[in-house]
Amino acid sequence: MIRFGTAGIRGPTREEVTPATCLTVGQAVGEGGMTVVLGRDGRETGPALADAMAAGLQSAGADVIRLGVVPTPTVAFASQGRHGVMLTASHNPPADNGIKLFADGVEYDRGAERRIEDTTDDGTRPANWDAWGESIARDVRERYRTAVVEYTREFAGDADGLRVAVDCGNGMAGLATPQVLSTLGAQVTTLNANVDGHFPGRGSKPTPETLADLRAFVEEGSHDLGIGHDGDADRIVIVDSAGTVVHEDTILAILAERYTRTGDVADPVVVTTPNASARIDERVEAAGGRVERVRLGALHEGIARVREAGGDVVFAAEPWKHIHPEFGGWIDGVTSAAVLAGLVAEAGGIDSLREPVTERPYRKVAVECPDRRKEPAMDRLETALPEAFPEAAVDTAYGVRLEWPDGSWLLVRPSGTEPYVRLYAESEDVEALVADASAVIESATRSPL
Repeated sequence: MIRFGTAGIRGPTREEVTPATCLTVGQAVGEGGMTVVLGRDGRETGPALADAMAAGLQSAGADVIRLGVVPTPTVAFASQGRHGVMLTASHNPPADNGIKLFADGVEYDRGAERRIEDTTDDGTRPANWDAWGESIARDVRERYRTAVVEYTREFAGDADGLRVAVDCGNGMAGLATPQVLSTLGAQVTTLNANVDGHFPGRGSKPTPETLADLRAFVEEGSHDLGIGHDGDADRIVIVDSAGTVVHEDTILAILAERYTRTGDVADPVVVTTPNASARIDERVEAAGGRVERVRLGALHEGIARVREAGGDVVFAAEPWKHIHPEFGGWIDGVTSAAVLAGLVAEAGGIDSLREPVTERPYRKVAVECPDRRKEPAMDRLETALPEAFPEAAVDTAYGVRLEWPDGSWLLVRPSGTEPYVRLYAESEDVEALVADASAVIESATRSPL
């Protein structure tokens, strides 16, 4: 049984993302014949899985353009006007791998994923022998990098003289971000820029802990900016000149405000997720736009929904994962790195960009909750949390989100992968807010079924 999560299919290569999985998914994707671009990251299992995926696609009748080892945004870029498959487990451990699917530069939506699931459940089979597709190799990395540079120059300008340290984490960013920033005029120093599927330099997920070397390097040196990437280069973490990680929602707010102010549209909309800070709403509204929220992992679906309603999406993001709609409909950490570098160079430092953003204390808490208790607990919390905080505005579209007039907010939602209910909170008195909300959550998770 093949099932998609919030970021495609991902898991251990001995149990979940096996060559048989890739063959089956390839036949389901390629049914009916089409052109599909196929790329992979640098994991040790990548070559064999790419062969299996190509065999599945071609045997279903699809022509395959093999892009080799590339960042995920490069596959998305190359999938415009056709379909795309990226084999990557992003920031997961080296033993994992995964499958991300694209159509015309956009991730498959839930409906398309369900069609693949249904097809694989029913069983796949090859096309007639004379309808099998062909395979060719093509290198699109330079074309992608050039497109990022041209877009950045138009939107944010060059990064002349900016001193940037980039920790590529032995992943795909080493094939794109340093080259793009150097072309834009930045003085670039790299860490872990060699592609190595064992990820020897650090854990592939960029966190304040795994980026300790980058943070120390930036703090001890004379760099203006530090950038950390995950394994497939679709997300970034930003470090200021003091070696401190800038909060992801502050980066989101900076970009969202800039896109809103410069977007020449009647109804500028920023799409984000329920766990994103009210600081984003504040900066977007100050720039004359509005914010729409969509479930985690579904930015592309949120963009489509807003456009269907007549809105103009100028930016879309969840923490550390950004879509630049004028450039393309995919999450792109390389483009985010380039755009931020241009904006920081223009402003004379990241502190100038942060200054208008109200940064309240922020907390994330995980409350233990077995999977079987999640649904009844969330049902109770839809009533219990508003009763405990009657002065807050309530939104139950994606969990339970409470908002206060002073910009404080909290979100409670079930984890999709672990036995927890997660609490996100932001407030000048965040410790008291978390304590009060946690008590309500714990009561709901422990109540009799």
